[in-house]
Amino acid sequence: MAKGKNPKKERKPPSPGRPWKAWEGRLSEKSDPDVEQFTSSFSFDRRLFPYDIMGSIAHAEALSCSGLLTGEEAKAIVCGLKEIAAEGAEGSASDEDVHMYVERRLIEKIGEVGGKLHTGRSRNDQVALDLRLYLKEESKNLIGAIYNLQERLIDAAEAHLGTYLPGYTHLQRAQPISLAHYLLAYYEMIERDRTRLLDGLKRLDQMPLGAGALAGNPFSIDRLAVARTLGFSSVTANSLDAVSDRDFVVEFLSAASILMMHLSRWAEDWILWSSCEFGFIELPDKLCTGSSMMPQKKNPDLLELIRGKTGRVYGALFTLLTVLKGLPLTYNRDLQEDKPPLFDTVETLKNSLRIMTLLVSQVRFNEKRMADATEEGSLLATDLADYLVTKGLPFREAHRVVGKMVRAALASARPFPRWTLAQLKEHSPLFQEDVFRQMSTAASIAKRRGIGGTAISSIQLEIQKIKRLLKKSK
Repeated sequence: MAKGKNPKKERKPPSPGRPWKAWEGRLSEKSDPDVEQFTSSFSFDRRLFPYDIMGSIAHAEALSCSGLLTGEEAKAIVCGLKEIAAEGAEGSASDEDVHMYVERRLIEKIGEVGGKLHTGRSRNDQVALDLRLYLKEESKNLIGAIYNLQERLIDAAEAHLGTYLPGYTHLQRAQPISLAHYLLAYYEMIERDRTRLLDGLKRLDQMPLGAGALAGNPFSIDRLAVARTLGFSSVTANSLDAVSDRDFVVEFLSAASILMMHLSRWAEDWILWSSCEFGFIELPDKLCTGSSMMPQKKNPDLLELIRGKTGRVYGALFTLLTVLKGLPLTYNRDLQEDKPPLFDTVETLKNSLRIMTLLVSQVRFNEKRMADATEEGSLLATDLADYLVTKGLPFREAHRVVGKMVRAALASARPFPRWTLAQLKEHSPLFQEDVFRQMSTAASIAKRRGIGGTAISSIQLEIQKIKRLLKKSK
C-alpha cells in the first residue's frame, strides 16, 4: 500500500436507533434531509406493519427450508421479528418506510444475521404482499359490516310491512309502496356491494412474494408453500405483473365507490325525510347535532357527512387510476401513492357503514305522516288507468282519460277516493261500482304481488329468501 493512502473503510452496520438506507453502498453522498422527508412513507405505510412482520416470518422460514439460512439463524430472525411485532411500529419520519424500519430494528436486535432476511426478496414484491394481506383482511371486515347493516334493514322491513308511503320518481309522488319494500331496495343495493367485495377477494388471493424486484427469485424457494403459510390459494403467474400492477386496489376502490354512492343516495333520502317538509322520520337526538346560532335546529349531520365523504372515495379511485395510467413496466416510485387513498377509503367505509347501522337501528318512522301523504294527490291514477284497461280500453287511451281526471281533481282539490261514481262516469262510461274496491292505497299495493313487487305477500317471501341467504353466508 502506498504511503499516505488510507485503506478503504468498511461500512459498519447501522448503529442502534439510526435509520439507514439500503443503497448506502452505491451512493457516495448522504441523502438531503428534504429528499428524506419527501420520499418517506413511514407515516402512512406503518399501517402495514403487522402484515410486513407476517410476510417476513414466512419468508425467513422459506429461506431456512431452502438452505439459505441455518435453523439457528431462522430461529433468531423469527424470534426477533416477533419481539418487534410486540413493540409495535415505533419508528419516525426518518425511517424511509415500514419495511426498512422492520429490517433496521431486526439488525439492531440480533446483529448482522438480520441482514440475511432480505435474501431473494425486494421491497417491490414485499410491499405488494403486504398490501394484499391488508386488503384481504379489511375486505372481510367490510363484508361483515355490510352484513350487520343488512340484518338491521331486515329487522326494520319486518316491522313495517304494513306501513305505506308514496314512492317517488323525479322527486314527485308516483305510486304507493310499502316502507318494507323501500328498505329492501337498499338491502339489494348493498347486497350487490357485498358480492362485489367477495368477488374481489378472488383476485386478491394471489401471493406476489417471490417475484423479486421484477424478474423472479433466483433461489429455490417454494412459493406455493409460502402462499399456503400466508393463507393464499395461489401465486402470481408473472413477476413483472406482480410487482407493477395495483388493479386489485383499483377494483376495491371501484367497489367502494359504488357502495358509497348507494349510502349517499340513502343518506339523501333520509336528509329529505327528516325535514319538516317531509316529516317521514325522526332521528334520535344522540345521532344529530344542533346549530351554534339557531336554538331550534336539529341537523342530520351524520347523513350529510356520509354524502360528503362519498367524494373522497371517488377521488381515491381517480387518484390511483391516474397514478397507474402512464407507468412503464415494472415498479415505479409513483406506486407509493397507492396507499394513502386506499387507507382513507377503508376507514371511510368502515365509519359510514357503522353510522348507517346505528341510524337504521334507532330511527323512528312517522307512520301517520307517511300514510297521510299517500292519501293526498293522485297516487292512484295508474290504478284507474289499469282498471279501464281491464274493461277493454287501450292503455294509451286510458292514460289520456285519467290524465284529464287528474287535472279535474287538482282543480277541485278533491282526490279520487272522494269522487262519486257519477263523477267518474263523466270521464268514462266504463267505470262501475267495482272501481271503488281498487281506490285505496292498500288495494293498490296488494295488486302488485309479482316477484319484486311491493305487495306484502311478495315482500314476506323475499324476506324469507333473504334470511336463508344471510344465514348461509354467515
